[in-house]
Amino acid sequence: MSDRDVVIDEHLAGASSQPRTGWAARLGHFVRPRRRWCRGTKLVVTASVAWLLFVVCHLLASGRTSLWAPVDLIPPLLFLAVPALLMIVAPLARPVRWRIMSLLVVTALLSAGQSGVNYATLWYTPPPAPPGAISVVAWNTEFWDQDWRTANGDRYSPGFYDYLHKLNADVYLLMEYLYVDTAAGDMRTKRWTGDMALRIDKLAELRREFPGYQVAVSGEQVTLSRFPIAGHRGLDLRPWLPADQKEIPESLRDWTEGYTVETLRTDIDVNGKVISFYDGQISQPPLEWRLYSAESRDINHSRTLRREASYRAIRADVAANRNTVVLAGDLNTSPAMGIRRLLPEGLVDQTPALSSLYPATYLAGSAELWRIDWMYTTPDVTVHSYELPGAAGLSDHRAQRVVLSVSR
Repeated sequence: MSDRDVVIDEHLAGASSQPRTGWAARLGHFVRPRRRWCRGTKLVVTASVAWLLFVVCHLLASGRTSLWAPVDLIPPLLFLAVPALLMIVAPLARPVRWRIMSLLVVTALLSAGQSGVNYATLWYTPPPAPPGAISVVAWNTEFWDQDWRTANGDRYSPGFYDYLHKLNADVYLLMEYLYVDTAAGDMRTKRWTGDMALRIDKLAELRREFPGYQVAVSGEQVTLSRFPIAGHRGLDLRPWLPADQKEIPESLRDWTEGYTVETLRTDIDVNGKVISFYDGQISQPPLEWRLYSAESRDINHSRTLRREASYRAIRADVAANRNTVVLAGDLNTSPAMGIRRLLPEGLVDQTPALSSLYPATYLAGSAELWRIDWMYTTPDVTVHSYELPGAAGLSDHRAQRVVLSVSR
């Protein structure tokens, strides 16, 4: 080794011992060696990131593809409960606890609209009703007055009309004006199909029970009104159905509206102003979870297309309607379902007028699960009270009762 080599080696050794400067030093200060995460930290971080990714996927896919439809059936309150529970255990992830808590706050804010929580009730109070305000009730009767849960459906509910009178409305928007053929199968285990539908004619009873009211009927929907009915018609789904779903099933050939109509539009002259009331009951969402099965995918797809067709029929009719609009009924759509984006533009969700922080209309015995019944109006409608009376054991849906007025 020459003297020159020794000098070079000493120079390199001295350079390596000097502190680094510039971008390398700054990067070194930012990226510090970390100790290994404990198992609790790993679990909290994994669960928090996974839930955020799920929420993002849900916001992007819900209501846009039938493949996501079964996931839409999750309880809406989970969108609030899951991040809340993760925040409780977030302190276990001590090295990154503040970052995880910030991530969970963002996740909760992203999914706030899917949780079903009526935050607006904390600060909003409806204005008092002026003279001339009217009361409106929308209710899914669950197979009209049929007591199908007992005696194989041979008994009927004697308190049905008493309950309707107790609601005391100027306008009733009623759904499931039909009976179910319990001989076709056990309704607790068998899914609803068209061959279970039994058409009924209760017009004589309605006129006897509600003297002075006018009646409009289409398919499974009924409107009762103390005010004059200027016109009514069912909204036909077929223009928005695919070709393979346009044909009416054999079991409904003598009752075509039982298949083609899910929403009844009734134009009512209320003190000289015509208001269009849309009484809707959208088809049930897909209930089949076995996504790996081709048959299941087909069922989910066809059901989703029918639901979309019903929403599009309402949207198209409202878009061409110059009247004041009140849309109410059983949309079979929870707050977690993105299909509500197909509702007509410009309509106002009247949920803030409810006093409940978590309004639930779908009942399972004594349990109140979540909301599937809604009320939307044009902006010229003011809701002065909005309540969800119990169903008195007659239905698995709470009624919706509002007092509203229309600006002139």
